Amino acid sequence: MSAVELEPVRGRLAQLSRGHTSADVADAMRASGQVVTDTALLATVDALRRESVGAGLLDPLLRLSGVTDVLVNGPERVYVDRGEGLELTGVKFESDLAVRRLAQRIASSVGRRLDDASPFVDARLQDGTRVHAVLGSLASPGTCLSLRMPARRAFALADCVAGGSLSAGAEQLLRQLVTARLAFMISGGTGSGKTTLLAALLGVVPDDQRIVIVEDSRELAPDHPHVVWLEGRPANAESTGAITLTELVRQSLRMRPDRLVVGEVRGAEVRDLLAAMNTGHEGGCATVHANSATDVPARLEALAALGGMSRPALHAQLAAALDLVLHIGRQSGRRRLEEIHVLAVDPGTGLVRTECALDFLTDGRTRSGPGVRQLERLLSR
Repeated sequence: MSAVELEPVRGRLAQLSRGHTSADVADAMRASGQVVTDTALLATVDALRRESVGAGLLDPLLRLSGVTDVLVNGPERVYVDRGEGLELTGVKFESDLAVRRLAQRIASSVGRRLDDASPFVDARLQDGTRVHAVLGSLASPGTCLSLRMPARRAFALADCVAGGSLSAGAEQLLRQLVTARLAFMISGGTGSGKTTLLAALLGVVPDDQRIVIVEDSRELAPDHPHVVWLEGRPANAESTGAITLTELVRQSLRMRPDRLVVGEVRGAEVRDLLAAMNTGHEGGCATVHANSATDVPARLEALAALGGMSRPALHAQLAAALDLVLHIGRQSGRRRLEEIHVLAVDPGTGLVRTECALDFLTDGRTRSGPGVRQLERLLSR
């Protein structure tokens, strides 16, 4: 069914003050000068149904095994990620208007506005799918949609080993750091697997401990019997009602967390997270976007500045609060734990830097770095 044929039918059906039937579709086709046959009518009804329920043309992609992301770059190019990097699919929309209409319907399903006055939206659907959309008025080659699916099941560390993300030795080491209640951050780029690894690590936390997770949009799904989620909320169409992660981190401290977790540190909440880690909340953890473990202190400096925290104050808190940085990367589409870093303080400046303790090589070997002795001390304390 082409856009030229479908648009006049859609326009006539929109004038009805009720839901349309197959007979209404046939009447609309005749009124627009189209020949009505059983085949043509079924094709039109099916095309209208696809764009009015679910994710339309994207539904079959969302159901594919292993899919974590579906990306729409205008009407002609739709990609999926099944853990091996982005793959171009054969799915195409009839026009940019069709992509825009789908994006607007998805946004309206969760009470969000998407139009020329508000041309982008970031939201979470009821099933946990995270959606970001930018209209073609801002984006080229047209309206862009990014859908990130929640994990269909909780991954354990053993699954990470089976998938090649961890070596058997790395798995045992990670279990030790969770048992030792070390404070850590997982760094990496977008789609590198930070959330998956963090969820697997939380699954190792003893069952008698309470985990409180603070997230901007709920993604973490650890296999653990005692988890409480606090989720941020963006402002509504009237620019009111926003709930920030900073506020949620503060609230979480009154909820007796044995493990305080921030799904992703991306703003001023880093100040409150580090403060919590410095006031008896052991085993706290988070993820952070960074190109390498070495870049994490600089990244946290920039985020802390958003909360009015000075550079010396950030480094003083960081030195006392954080034990380790785990860096996970992506090579040739494969996610893999690359390094574990410890933190070191420059005695002259008081600034924190990271030092490599272990480097997990692509051939399966592990290479020790200058921070390995400090790592051993942390694990044995």
